[in-house]
Amino acid sequence: MRIVLLGTGNLATRLGLALHAKKIEIIQVFGRSISDGIHLSKQLECSFTSLKHEIKLDADLYFLAVTEEAIPEILVNSPIKNQLVVHTSGSVPMEILSAFSNNYGVFYPLQTLSKQREVDFSTIPVCIEASSQDNLEKLYELANLISGQVFHIDSAKRLQLHLAAVFVCNFVNHLYSIGEHLLQDQNLDFDLLKPLILETALKVMTFPPEEVQTGPAMRGNQSIMDLHFKMLEQFPEWQNIYKLISQDIKKSQQ
Repeated sequence: MRIVLLGTGNLATRLGLALHAKKIEIIQVFGRSISDGIHLSKQLECSFTSLKHEIKLDADLYFLAVTEEAIPEILVNSPIKNQLVVHTSGSVPMEILSAFSNNYGVFYPLQTLSKQREVDFSTIPVCIEASSQDNLEKLYELANLISGQVFHIDSAKRLQLHLAAVFVCNFVNHLYSIGEHLLQDQNLDFDLLKPLILETALKVMTFPPEEVQTGPAMRGNQSIMDLHFKMLEQFPEWQNIYKLISQDIKKSQQ
């Protein structure tokens, strides 16, 4: 299978490298960042272009590994017509691609990805959807080459999955950042929290999250919560976060 990779960001980089490692032929990288595109194309041993009219038309599959807003921007006035085109977004309906090709689908790796951190793609769930059974089988075959967890999930369920992922990944990471800032105020190292972070993550690998909830809100310890709230007086936005989450934890225990 010959692939054109449209995108040069975190997801495009990690997906491209995972495909390349399995000897899947990537014939071209397209992107707006020339420096990132040239760097990625060298890693994938293929050509690069930043011009739509130079996108190669002899590929079997076109991967849109870009932001949600950029999906239609790239396809409008592009030379790609009825070739198989897939996007990699968790929140965009598959049908957004129907205006640009009769053959389309979704290839959504459910993982937080960064250029600077290697990942084992075989452990990443890949959620696929396609406009026809033939296209679905093509995506199944490709996904199974790089991942041991491939799921056929429609757009509505994928959107719900994406929402859940925002809570357990993006929001949690933001809470890590708040914790780090609070420690820095007392010249304490964030490494002190890492064993706690790891154990919390490991517990939900075995038990339902509600079963292993701990902390003052779960115990109904209002005096500790009041103390914490007072300590956050100079950070009213963090006070609101603390209050909302604590109240929700208390309700979940009722």
